[in-house]
Amino acid sequence: MTDRQQLESRFWKHLNDDRTVMLGSAGIAPRPMTAIAEDNRAPLWFFTAADTDLGKVADASHPIDAMATFSSKDHDLFATVAGRLVLDNDRDTIDRLWNPFIAAWFEGKDDPKLRLLRMDAADAHVWLNENSMLAGIKLLLGADPKRDFRDKTGDVSLR
Repeated sequence: MTDRQQLESRFWKHLNDDRTVMLGSAGIAPRPMTAIAEDNRAPLWFFTAADTDLGKVADASHPIDAMATFSSKDHDLFATVAGRLVLDNDRDTIDRLWNPFIAAWFEGKDDPKLRLLRMDAADAHVWLNENSMLAGIKLLLGADPKRDFRDKTGDVSLR
């Protein structure tokens, strides 16, 4: 049986391994973004540019509701993450999170287009998909695969 703590642990492991989520908000279609999490806890951090849809609505004083969806590379885990997205161009955080992959998109840490977004993730719904092949075999043999997935999903608090 999978409990909430195991679901949360698996979520952070897969997110740290894969990092790509689909991030969107009201009026902004989800788009692939690299999520950076520190110490297996919220917030999630995203670098973007001022001229992107998310960069244009990001405001330090007015957080917006946002939703991130995630699928691990091996499709063993899926998640939706709800939270508030806010502009947070804190220089210490930019310095700490900066890496060659981010640098490739900007003219350095002082690029006027650089926007660091902080997602204060509140809750996630996580699905484990460890037994998809086994479920298919059971279905072919006339068994009900739903029983195996009953404890493989749940809501997780990321606060």
